[in-house]
Amino acid sequence: MTDVKVECVRGNIASQPDVDAVVNAANASLLPGSGVAGAIHDAAGPGLAEECRSLAPIHPGQAVISSGHSLPNDHVIHCLGPVYGVDEPSEELLADCYRNALLLADRKGLASVAFPAISTGVFGYPIAEAARVAVRSVINVRPTLTSVRLVRFVLFSEQDLSEFRDAIEAYG
Repeated sequence: MTDVKVECVRGNIASQPDVDAVVNAANASLLPGSGVAGAIHDAAGPGLAEECRSLAPIHPGQAVISSGHSLPNDHVIHCLGPVYGVDEPSEELLADCYRNALLLADRKGLASVAFPAISTGVFGYPIAEAARVAVRSVINVRPTLTSVRLVRFVLFSEQDLSEFRDAIEAYG
């Protein structure tokens, strides 16, 4: 189906109460960290780290799902994005994050998913390139989705939001 809405907003990934799952730009051990992982773990509470112990480690491009704990979302989907210039092929691994997260959400019957800009923080992926990879990945998997009806990109800065808007305009 192609009636899946793709949108982008500026905001906090840990404050998206109207979606079924938020995506964590996780580290391999799925433990609290900085950036997105820190914000999600802080908002979810210590139960998230406890649940994640049995799900780790994960590899670049992989997605796993947990409950949302104290978040307003039922689920957190954890993805390990590639470290830019280290994990290769970085474009394919980044695309795998978005594709695998959406396919996992769809298998679980979820209707909505919110993504951060995976790998663009401490992992160093250039935002313009990351936006193009993310949007293309979502657009490519969209026709196969049966339950997911909303994909939201939640961006931290005005520049990130602009890059994702440009990518949606180009590919969406």
